[in-house]
Amino acid sequence: MQSPSKISGAPAYTASPAVCRLQGWADLPEGLLQSIIPLLGSFLELFAFVGTCRSWRAAFSSHPSKSTFCTLLPPLLIRPHISVHDPHLPSRSDDGHELRTCQVLDLANLKSTLRCQIPEETFEKLCFAGSSYGQLICGGGQNCLVVDVFTGAKVLPPQLPFGDDTYFYSGMLTAPLASHNSHLLVCAASNQGSCDTSLLDWPVGSDSWSELRLEDSRIEQIVEFNGQFIAMDGSYRLYTLSLAPHLSLQEIKTVWWDGMIECPYLRPWIVVCGDMLLMVDHYITLSFGGAPVNYKAFRLDMSTVPAVWVEVKKLENHSLFIGSDVRSPSFSCVSPGRWGGRSNCLYYGYYFQPWILHGLGDEADAVWDPDNDPELVFKRN
Repeated sequence: MQSPSKISGAPAYTASPAVCRLQGWADLPEGLLQSIIPLLGSFLELFAFVGTCRSWRAAFSSHPSKSTFCTLLPPLLIRPHISVHDPHLPSRSDDGHELRTCQVLDLANLKSTLRCQIPEETFEKLCFAGSSYGQLICGGGQNCLVVDVFTGAKVLPPQLPFGDDTYFYSGMLTAPLASHNSHLLVCAASNQGSCDTSLLDWPVGSDSWSELRLEDSRIEQIVEFNGQFIAMDGSYRLYTLSLAPHLSLQEIKTVWWDGMIECPYLRPWIVVCGDMLLMVDHYITLSFGGAPVNYKAFRLDMSTVPAVWVEVKKLENHSLFIGSDVRSPSFSCVSPGRWGGRSNCLYYGYYFQPWILHGLGDEADAVWDPDNDPELVFKRN
């Protein structure tokens, strides 16, 4: 390349001392690197960016809007039940445990061959409790385990205050493990169906759990919305969750149409979508030869007391993602057209068929066939 001063008609250019000191790609300024991050079009590109060198990884770690950036990409779908062979990956971890190499799907690049490795012992001895920030949360008996599905790194919190028959209803991290204020939240019971259920909080790196006993209820979902944590219990009531000065729940009084205080849906889930907290579920309109399945979204209007659920007719430039297990986190994505996705749609991650696409509102595009699918796979069961 010619220098600008030698290009005909170009103004003379003198490099600043800072630019002259640049030795290579690793020396690019942090501000410049961070301006590139929102332009990445898939997680594959993100992995390549972060894996380039230490300074590029540091630029991503210090990016001020990582949470906003993550809504620009569809979530990765890990399929633990599909074991794949990859001769380039080890079959055992550094501590000698056998690893299962699982398929990972990226909607933004379906031709990519992403893999992750999960310790085989988690499938044989532990139960799934949730996933959060790329970590698999599982447990069994008095033990809880947090596993990074891409590096295999494991974190073992202190033992839980339960016996050997522990059942896990949910689990999530409030922030990445490396954050100074990361907490692991787990809802568990001494056995499935037990009234002795607790919400437990472990400040990552500490020596003990904080425990909040729940009366004949369980926490199924926790999301972060507008700087606070919102929890939903098994009866679909909402609460604000506080970690300090002590672990506590404060119910958010809500109403539906005609003054109903109980949720009219069967198995709803909550998801943060931009500046809205949504509750979404399906309903069935019986008809000849099958039943159209519709998903409707309602946003929580907290400007009134009690708060009101208001139907959202169209999500405009957003799409939603859920998994078939209620313990799987939900996601939203803005401008899905940038990676080839569809707006105002719901992507449902299922066990056999990786993605099922649904319309929202009045766009009925899923049909229930009682002969082939008596359990209706589209519900979260």
